[in-house]
Amino acid sequence: MLEDLLEGAGRSIVFGGIGIGLMAVGFVLIDVLTPGKLRDLIWVERNPNAALLLAANQLGIAAIVFTSIFTTYESFGQGLASTALFGIIGIGIMGLAFLVLDWLTPGKLGEVICTQDRHPGALVSAASHFGAALIVCACIS
Repeated sequence: MLEDLLEGAGRSIVFGGIGIGLMAVGFVLIDVLTPGKLRDLIWVERNPNAALLLAANQLGIAAIVFTSIFTTYESFGQGLASTALFGIIGIGIMGLAFLVLDWLTPGKLGEVICTQDRHPGALVSAASHFGAALIVCACIS
């Protein structure tokens, strides 16, 4: 029993590290897609649009990691590979969703996200990010 408990704890640490790493990559993605420094936009300027988009991104990545772990292969190594692969795919699809939405809407979406006043485009962009993540979740088997 103690051996199973320790094995589960070790797996939690490893999967947690992968999840946090993927969330860091998601942060970098949002930082690249929006003008300015994301950390300044959110923590210094308290920009609600940037915070909403990043929150949707982070929750989407967490949902992908959760789904991948929940449906993981019996092999620990295959489960880790699946989590990392689907996480990277999800981040790429979320980035693509941002670019498609930017193409479909007037102006530059990154600039809309950086405006200080709440903007409905930020909510649509956040929903697009989270929706893209849910699509990836549905593909994990």
